[in-house]
Amino acid sequence: MREFTVPALYDVPSDGNLTAIAIRNATEYPDRAVLARKEHGHWRDITSTAFLAETRAVAKGLIAAGVQPGDRVALMSRTRYEWTLFDFAIWFAGAVSVPVYETSSAEQVEWVTGDSGAVAAIVENDGHQTLIEGVRERLPLLKNVWQIDAGAVAELTGSGSGVSDEVVDERAAAADADSLATIVYTSGTTGRPKGCELTHRNFLAECGNIINRNKEMFSSDASVLLFLPLAHVLGRVVEIGALMGPVKLGHVSDLKDVSAELAAFRPSYLLGVPRVFEKVYNSARAQARASGKGKIFDKAVDTAIAYSRALDAPGGPGLGLKLRYRLFDKLVYGKLRAALGGRARYAISGGAALGERLGHFYRGLGILVLEGYGLAESSAATTLNPLDRQKIGTVGLPIPGTGVRIAEDGEILLKGEHIFTGYWNNPDATAAVMSGDWFHTGDIGALDADGYLRITGRKKEIIVTAGGKNVAPAVIEDRIRAHALVAECMVVGEGKPFVGVLITIDEEFLPRWAAQNGKPEGVTAAQLRDDPVLIAEIQRAVDDGNAAVSKAESVRKFRILESQFTEASGHLTPSLKLKRAVVMRDYAKEVDAIYGD
Repeated sequence: MREFTVPALYDVPSDGNLTAIAIRNATEYPDRAVLARKEHGHWRDITSTAFLAETRAVAKGLIAAGVQPGDRVALMSRTRYEWTLFDFAIWFAGAVSVPVYETSSAEQVEWVTGDSGAVAAIVENDGHQTLIEGVRERLPLLKNVWQIDAGAVAELTGSGSGVSDEVVDERAAAADADSLATIVYTSGTTGRPKGCELTHRNFLAECGNIINRNKEMFSSDASVLLFLPLAHVLGRVVEIGALMGPVKLGHVSDLKDVSAELAAFRPSYLLGVPRVFEKVYNSARAQARASGKGKIFDKAVDTAIAYSRALDAPGGPGLGLKLRYRLFDKLVYGKLRAALGGRARYAISGGAALGERLGHFYRGLGILVLEGYGLAESSAATTLNPLDRQKIGTVGLPIPGTGVRIAEDGEILLKGEHIFTGYWNNPDATAAVMSGDWFHTGDIGALDADGYLRITGRKKEIIVTAGGKNVAPAVIEDRIRAHALVAECMVVGEGKPFVGVLITIDEEFLPRWAAQNGKPEGVTAAQLRDDPVLIAEIQRAVDDGNAAVSKAESVRKFRILESQFTEASGHLTPSLKLKRAVVMRDYAKEVDAIYGD
């Protein structure tokens, strides 16, 4: 199949904008808890009425400070309640929000703030304040900076007390569906980040159609705990979608706190990237082995996967498999579900391939992990596995109101009301990716006979070996990265006689592995990189990756690196994508060692 389109289930009102979500919630569900925030160690519910009132009060402060309709306001913070509060307050003031990753460098802050022409900025803490003040002299349009930790909410609420309700009402109603809502900057894997212009229509179409297609996830008692960066478009769609549902939305600022907060917040569905789901699985397996229950856990995993696969087969699971499944549900699965809060029945995964084995494991566990696919330019998801017709190993069907086309060279093209209007201040870049209504993603994939999409790689990342073989790195990398000991990996081999891979070791898992294999306490990856036991373990990860590809595409040699690929080191984007050119530059000697150069 070359093209598949699904009719829309939601009509975007031409005169509507995102502020209508908060207004509708307060009108139709005045006492419903639509948000929750952590205060003094406990979660406190916030009703739709209270959220609307606080949002309008902060918007008044922005208006009093001189923020005009259409002005851009930068927002730099970790994922927390105030991020959502300010996001909506900016829209109520008639302005445009510009997310900035809280981990951004001074150069990145200067670029995003300066390129967008932001007239004001909201930052979270002293570190962010120092960062932006350090580049402020090169940002002539930036007039105001408020800090959340220094009382920005109270300050703006106080300074805006003289602004009338009528003024806020006018500002909130001024934008229509096609007005600019936000400028989301891409990760910048291949150069300067580009600002994606996303309108109110883009978000309303995206979230409205997803909600109408998956109503079961948006029941009145549903809730979601958000810990992905809100500067990333996927986190942003979850924020807007939760309030549009509405379902209760909670925020977690630090990934280290996620496990504890899952148990306290007890969300009904989860959101994450594959690495999050891999770590949950790897951690549970490591704990089982450490307590002498490794064999039981492994049998439970095999049973869960077999049970999930059998659900897709004619006749379903047999009696013997059902009995084993019930046994392990009491011994293992129930405990794992409890660790995720005990209420979660669904999860959404995006950003990379989850892998069929993990997909079946979680479904066998009782949690449907719905893989999806999209980019910042498509307001996050264009495809998503539906609740009632999940096909594990794919990224699902086009969401209602969207279309997917596969070009002659295998490139994925997208169409729909959710597609961005262009790159900010960059018409040439916009023209390069648009063909009429179709957006060229740069990704390679295929549609099956039912319209489900599979991703096989990126056009710009395709490696051509000396023998002329085209290799899509993502296929092998995703499989290798699933191993508990592997933090990151990058396939190499452009113009070389065979495929190789650079591998970094997961520093969190290494101490457990070292203890189980008789290695000294506190030993590092750098000290073990030539250890034959570690090399053999990594070889097993590579062998698993090779099982997914042809012999010509398989990895022949690998190098274990002493250091990590991180955002701080410059090798990962804030959304954890590899900056391949930077890795190739910084680890040229390691690549040469693979090929004996």
